[in-house]
Amino acid sequence: MTGLQAGLKNRHLSMIAIGGVIGAGLFVGSSSGIATAGPGILLSYALVGTLVVLVMRMLGEMSAANPTSGSFSAHADRALGRWAGFSIGWLYWFFWVVVLAVEATAGAKILAAWMPAVPQWGWALIVMAVLTATNLVSVGSYGEFEFWFAGIKVVAIGAFIVVGGLAVFGVLPGVDSHKAGLSNLTGHGGFLPNGPGAILTGVLLVVFSFMGSEIATLAAGESEDPQRAVTKSTNSIIWRIGVFYLGSIFVVVTLLPWNDPSIKKQGSYVAALDSLGIAHAGQIMNFIVLTSVLSCLNSGLYTASRMAFSLGERGDAPRAFARTTSRGVPMAAILVSVVFGFVAVFFNYKFPDSVFLFLINSSGAVALFVWLVICFSQLRMRKIIQAEAPEKLVVKMWLYPYLTWATAALIVFVLGYMLTDTEHDGRETVLLSLLVAAVVLVVAFVKEKVRGGGRAVVGGAPSADVQEKVKTG
Repeated sequence: MTGLQAGLKNRHLSMIAIGGVIGAGLFVGSSSGIATAGPGILLSYALVGTLVVLVMRMLGEMSAANPTSGSFSAHADRALGRWAGFSIGWLYWFFWVVVLAVEATAGAKILAAWMPAVPQWGWALIVMAVLTATNLVSVGSYGEFEFWFAGIKVVAIGAFIVVGGLAVFGVLPGVDSHKAGLSNLTGHGGFLPNGPGAILTGVLLVVFSFMGSEIATLAAGESEDPQRAVTKSTNSIIWRIGVFYLGSIFVVVTLLPWNDPSIKKQGSYVAALDSLGIAHAGQIMNFIVLTSVLSCLNSGLYTASRMAFSLGERGDAPRAFARTTSRGVPMAAILVSVVFGFVAVFFNYKFPDSVFLFLINSSGAVALFVWLVICFSQLRMRKIIQAEAPEKLVVKMWLYPYLTWATAALIVFVLGYMLTDTEHDGRETVLLSLLVAAVVLVVAFVKEKVRGGGRAVVGGAPSADVQEKVKTG
């Protein structure tokens, strides 16, 4: 057992951080948000983007002080108790193994359309097998694959923003985009054609496309300079969300009227490219979506396995998960995650409207649960760090603790609003996710009671004098 190794280079970490915020959900799911909120979807993205920036700032503060492969799960373990680290770690693992099935199926559909000689299930198998092999070789090979996947996404979305922006302002040579213009922001029923309430409904539709921002803090534990990597990715989150999310959605809603039927029929980005008369727009977008899917699969497998590794290391999962090969790869953790991913893929083909739908809905609100736990962990961890090693506070949450409490309140509000949403399965998603969370919590408390509440925490629990300092503030 050699432990994880520092196999990720700075360029890998930079691209993982940039690419982590560009999920396939941005390309695939934005059309339903635009149809619901109109141009006001920009406010939905800005609201969720602000939430992610604040949560990442908190996570960055804790991870820069104590970089670890368990990231927020390890921080929760130390700040809130074993039950918190156990629960949020397993819920996050569950989220990503379900994502593996979703992304494998999405990628398989595109590949089967291009090469129908291989059945869809065959492509899902091939894609999963290739990326499993990549992750099993070394963390460096994962980083290299992700570097190129993320690079293609970044270049593609950057080109889309530049070309689309030129067309909006009427300076793109050789293109007559008669539908484009800033007038699309207000000219078809106003900026909020379906009323201000649609902004919150839009939040529900776009919030899950932001999951993945935290991957850089997990990966930092396997880099040469973890503290620098975390600090850099935390500080750059604002421009990444501003450019890739708000920038690209702004281009979409100014190139076409929000209620143009092609947005819902073809997808927002394909419709926007088509409006410019770009040949083979659909296939170009399919290639970009496929790249995003493969990137998400690659990172999802990496993330699930590292969370399983961390849980194993802390005694919250089988010890075999914490064993690594001579190359520093947690083989058992990777293989178990893949097996569950394959099982979920099978359910997707065999029982898409029952078992798989349950898996999707029961993991849907996990992103919000994770963000909420990060808020409460940071409130306590700040005091622990200040008492133990204040020099490690190289990244600080703004306006602590007021902004942390405000962020937590906003997350609770979004969860509460989801309970009122029956049109987009918001209520079902929250209730099923709460059910799964409750089951995991029960297991956590039973496990803690059985072992007498011991605290075998990686990095060590706060000492008695530190705990006393924390209590007294």
